[in-house]
Amino acid sequence: MRRAVKIELSADERATLVKWAKGRSTPARLVLRAKIVLQAAQGELSKDIAQALMIPEKTVCKWRRRFAQLRLAGIEQDAPRGGRKPTVRSALEAEIIRKTTTEKPRKGELWSTRSLAKAVGTSQSTVNRVWRDNGLKPHLSKTFKVSNDPQFPQKLVDVVGLYLDPPENAVVFSTDEKSQIQALDRTQKSLPLFPGRLKTLTHDYKRHGTTTLFAAIEMAHGKIIAQCQPQHRHQEWLKFLKQIEASVPKGLEIHIIADNYATHKHATVRAWLTKHPRVHMHFTPTSSSWLNLIERWFAEITREAIRPGVFRSVNELITVIMDYVAACNENPKPLIWTKPAEAILEKVRRAKAALDNSPSA
Repeated sequence: MRRAVKIELSADERATLVKWAKGRSTPARLVLRAKIVLQAAQGELSKDIAQALMIPEKTVCKWRRRFAQLRLAGIEQDAPRGGRKPTVRSALEAEIIRKTTTEKPRKGELWSTRSLAKAVGTSQSTVNRVWRDNGLKPHLSKTFKVSNDPQFPQKLVDVVGLYLDPPENAVVFSTDEKSQIQALDRTQKSLPLFPGRLKTLTHDYKRHGTTTLFAAIEMAHGKIIAQCQPQHRHQEWLKFLKQIEASVPKGLEIHIIADNYATHKHATVRAWLTKHPRVHMHFTPTSSSWLNLIERWFAEITREAIRPGVFRSVNELITVIMDYVAACNENPKPLIWTKPAEAILEKVRRAKAALDNSPSA
């Protein structure tokens, strides 16, 4: 009688397997193998695992045995298959990769599997397999921007220091404006969400005006201070600064993180700051909105309240925004920064080096 291979996991192995088993972007075959090993490590019989996962028992035995022999690498990678090597692909793979990464088609900017197959003289499926196996996705791109601010290191260290090690007897705020929020009404009635049917919205809309949302998040507790104003000038910014200053008890210093927008540095604003020495401004580097944590909250309110809404007036839009703020403040959650400044600086140095060495530079 055969005995199932006993599986014992280290803490790191268990953490990795749990991550694979729950990962939304993890390949389905790896999710299944991770679940098999996790259940095996709990002492479950192979037949019980097979029944629970609704798979053949021999599949469970195979991956138990593979993990016992090769650990994580044994289930992460498939064993090489037998059979004749794909000679056509082997001969063309290097040329497909070279053309994909260094040349452009005569028509347009992006290769398709059909256009590249025609240029190389092979089949569309061969190009598709080469792209897939080498992680090439010409139709996708990632956006980025490396700051050229000459004071980038100093400003980065200053802001990250406030996040990770805020000063005593002080309150830190991350602030910004979300300007030109449109009150959009749809041209026809929408159909509500229903089992088996998506909520519908017409693709066209009517504009009923705009508002600007000024917002600040108090970093220690996550409380939001916000106000909506019709314009986006230094006068409105100063009004918002006064609201922040009035919300903080006397005797506490106030540190405000903001971007480099001109209204934040207007002469009138600087004069007010001089008269209120407990308020200290800290500016993020240029092209570094990711460093201002209030941007994460702006993304949430846009996704959850503004974009899906239907507003017949600016007042309706403002009401929804302020109701959302009130709901956030009923159960405030601080935004936690974890990355140290030196790790960010090292990543920026690598990015600049890559740009300097890029052929297209």
